[in-house]
Amino acid sequence: MGGIPEWGLTLGTSIPCPGPAPAIPTAWSRWTTRTATVWKSLNPFWGEEITLLLPRGFNNLTIYVLDEDTIGQDDVIGKVSLSHQQIAAEPRGIDSWLSLAPVNPDQEVQGEIHLELQVPERGQPRVLHCHLIEARDLAPRDPSGTSDPFGRVSCCGHTLETAVMKKTRFPHWDEVLEFELPEGDLREAVLNVEVWDWDIVGKNDFLGRVEFFLDTLCPGPTRGWFQLLPFPSTTEDHRRQLGALRLTVKLLEDTVLPPHHYQPLIQLLTEPILCPAQSPEGTALAVLEEVTSGESRQDVATKLVKIFLGQGLAVPLLDYLTTHELARTTDPNTLFRSNSLASKSMEQFMKVVGLPYLHEVLKPVVNRIFEEKKYVELDPSKMELSWGRRISFKGSLSEAQVQESSLELLKGYLGDIIDAIVGSVDKCPLPMRVAFKQLRRRVEERFPLAQHEEVRYFSISGFLFLRFFAPAVLTPKLFGLREQHAEPCTSRTLLLLAKALQTIGNLGLQQGQGKEPWMAPLNAVLLPSVTRVRAFLDALVTVVDEVPVPRGHSQPSATIKEGPLHTCPEGRVALLPRFAFKKRHFRLSTQALAYAKVHQGQVPCSIPGEQVGDMDVGA
Repeated sequence: MGGIPEWGLTLGTSIPCPGPAPAIPTAWSRWTTRTATVWKSLNPFWGEEITLLLPRGFNNLTIYVLDEDTIGQDDVIGKVSLSHQQIAAEPRGIDSWLSLAPVNPDQEVQGEIHLELQVPERGQPRVLHCHLIEARDLAPRDPSGTSDPFGRVSCCGHTLETAVMKKTRFPHWDEVLEFELPEGDLREAVLNVEVWDWDIVGKNDFLGRVEFFLDTLCPGPTRGWFQLLPFPSTTEDHRRQLGALRLTVKLLEDTVLPPHHYQPLIQLLTEPILCPAQSPEGTALAVLEEVTSGESRQDVATKLVKIFLGQGLAVPLLDYLTTHELARTTDPNTLFRSNSLASKSMEQFMKVVGLPYLHEVLKPVVNRIFEEKKYVELDPSKMELSWGRRISFKGSLSEAQVQESSLELLKGYLGDIIDAIVGSVDKCPLPMRVAFKQLRRRVEERFPLAQHEEVRYFSISGFLFLRFFAPAVLTPKLFGLREQHAEPCTSRTLLLLAKALQTIGNLGLQQGQGKEPWMAPLNAVLLPSVTRVRAFLDALVTVVDEVPVPRGHSQPSATIKEGPLHTCPEGRVALLPRFAFKKRHFRLSTQALAYAKVHQGQVPCSIPGEQVGDMDVGA
């Protein structure tokens, strides 16, 4: 990618997977990360969201898909390249299938060269002066992550070269090369400036080129930075054979100001929370609720939760939003079913505050499911009886035997998950418990009749199970529970468990109403679990209200994001092998960025939040 800055924290993308196993390094700076590997698949699904911090003048975003090999170097399958202009032309973002293009080393160039050119208007002989000053951000071509660049300039049949600058991606030549121009018309004359990496063994590696038609140059000096370009492509179009990549790319150009510039906005947003006696109509939060659409609601909710967490007012914000949504709700059966601002804010709040809690509750069971790799299937139409040979050495099992074996495994896994959840009351973060207590109180005030007694439970379980526990079981990678995506067999087990958790989260009210009657054998486990979950919810909200923290006082640290981080040495920009990445476990909180070699058992290094210049973390 051209034009990457020399500073900052950049999260790149890499999508590795063998057989083929796509991998995608896209952003090159001090930090680069790879997506998880999708093993043994020609149709991999990653579902990962990555935020890249780019300079405003970047040229291209290139995404490479690689086949990960256990031994040897990964194989490059293809790439998708998007220019700055292409991305900026779609304000709502690009969301489509894009064909993979072949990767040619001579096409993978980056960086810029600083030149000064001067063509005398008249005189005999006429001498062209080409001043090669320096270059920057060249692609690394050597294993050390650098290059040995030199310039090669051709004009009117003559070629001259500069000295070789060893082991650098930012060479400084400061050399003037002179060419005597022929007499007559120069309209066809071309000045070609190329940059190469010198190799003592084998052929030199191409780093980029720039071309000038002499008749277009001004009579005076022409000086500036020029983007290095690849050779004109002569490769056949193999895009249909290489496949396609589904991408959603959106460019956001923001200017981050010092904190005091945002204080009036924060005061405006927090005013209805700090002054509850004020009429809610016309407040900033009320306007946000009215004008946000489905597309922008998730982004607005994410930013609101972060702002109010920083002010120590996240729980009052949720109380404000849920109270106003309750006032608009007439049918309790539809409560918090839509993706309203209140629902999205509560969902984001749980992810920020409750992620360590989620890991402590679910990770042991999820890890066991991944390690055991058991075949589980209840749907007769999807059953593969040949899998029975892995369960029994007596040959393929019957449909009833596979269903019985699957049912026992699901009961065991689901029982362990429910045991972990109902026994986690004291582990649940206090802000979450207080938020749920306030939510139940508001629901009871809005629907006080005895016939609506289930609503006070469902209002909490709808968030905790349907929007927190069940999605985490379904896609553990996206919640940091696993570093890799599940294989198809394990993924099916997780899907069935997520369906069971959804039924429990619905308190069994929709049991038997679905289109999946083959889930009925699990009812013997689901109904007792619903009773236990009700008792768990009662205990969860049995807590003393949190005393509000005055503004200006230090807030308890809340985890924003946690998980594995793969880093590479600064300056490496070419396609990197797996061993070039160092794995670290990081935890980004409202107070610091901490990282260590392992998740537990080691004192982490820590960078205070005030020393971190810019942080933008995707939800």
